[in-house]
Amino acid sequence: MSATEPRALSSQRSGPLIGRTRVPGDKSISHRALLLGALATGKTRIEGLLEAEDVLNTAGAVSALGAIARRTGSGWEVLGRGVGGLAEPSSPLDFGNSGTGVRLTMGAIAGHPMTVRLLGDASLSRRPMRRVLDPLQQMGLEVLEGGETLPLTIRGTADLVPIFYRLPVASAQIKSAVLIAGLHAAGETTVDTVATRDHTERMLRHFGARVRVERRGEREAITVGGDAELMGRDVVVPGDPSSAAFLAAAALIVPGSEVSIEGVLVNPTRAGFYQTLREMGGDVSLRNEREEGGEPVADIMVRSSRLSGVRVPAERAPSMIDEYPILAVVAAFADGVTRMEGLAELKVKESDRLGATAAGLAANGVATRVEGDCLIVSGQGMVRGGGKVATHMDHRIAMAFLTLGLASDRPVSVDDAGMIATSFPEFRELMTRLGAQFIEGAVR
Repeated sequence: MSATEPRALSSQRSGPLIGRTRVPGDKSISHRALLLGALATGKTRIEGLLEAEDVLNTAGAVSALGAIARRTGSGWEVLGRGVGGLAEPSSPLDFGNSGTGVRLTMGAIAGHPMTVRLLGDASLSRRPMRRVLDPLQQMGLEVLEGGETLPLTIRGTADLVPIFYRLPVASAQIKSAVLIAGLHAAGETTVDTVATRDHTERMLRHFGARVRVERRGEREAITVGGDAELMGRDVVVPGDPSSAAFLAAAALIVPGSEVSIEGVLVNPTRAGFYQTLREMGGDVSLRNEREEGGEPVADIMVRSSRLSGVRVPAERAPSMIDEYPILAVVAAFADGVTRMEGLAELKVKESDRLGATAAGLAANGVATRVEGDCLIVSGQGMVRGGGKVATHMDHRIAMAFLTLGLASDRPVSVDDAGMIATSFPEFRELMTRLGAQFIEGAVR
């Protein structure tokens, strides 16, 4: 648990949230910048890297593999080893709670003739790894110990085989692991998938890889050239839209609020949450739209709004998979029913987020139910609150229900706020600056 967060934390109704703020750098891009910097030749400079536990664990793994990642002044640098140039670590790589970090690193290890043991915390050690290992084993990776979950011991090879792989589920992590492994193969590796976040493809091009994307209706085939030579680059990491989602949600549901969140990533593959807020009647607008480091960026202006329930189609899930807990909180304050479809992936995140979200809403007097992979929230325009929410060691569940308490009639408590530091250590500080009120410990 982070030393700066109490184990239990409560939030209570506040006055309007007002101000301009910035959120930390995007977690997905931060992981990829470190890892591709390690596989590049020369120095990669990174501005705006998210300095949260998940990303710092990836930085530690990169350094243990011989490509030193270190803080320098206001930014970070990675001294790359080139594709195929990483070294066998002298001890296991511990990724803490970072599923992205461990899965993408598996793709990098696959192309090296070395044996590596991979570890994680209790939460990560329950999450599935087989669906990432299956395609990597087709390419030549060996699993020496374990298989379904961490801990794992794997061995890579300098003779990876290129493959064509059709993703069984929409997962940017699986896609990215296979494409990163494909950098080491002799020939072209292709992943066929429905649209998922495309940060890996964008960043691979930025580092000099040969990448081709062919769209076929609702699916796309992404091909990466093997025997790749990447060169160190400068990377500017924009604000994380998943972190910004909590501030945007709070501004929508706390009466009289007006908040501007500056420099946020607005990549279309990550924008489903903000599209849904507008469909619900939310006053959400993009200002100062621009491009930074190959990614679209904008300032997000949000004002409190009267909201209505909507249907959120399954095909939107890949563009907002991390935002469903906070969307469910927003839906609790809307008028009418919000139906969120296609949420099977939420069951294998840091926790069973689908079940945890439904249970947290019910504990606070919100009518909700789960039907298969759908979450249905019956909003009444207000929330009673007063509940204590079990977070199941999940940072997004903790932040979502602390946001709920800011507009509820009674305070809302979460049993463990320590895990917030895995992705958004500044959450409480930024919210407080805008006018939010938190109470240490659980409120009875």
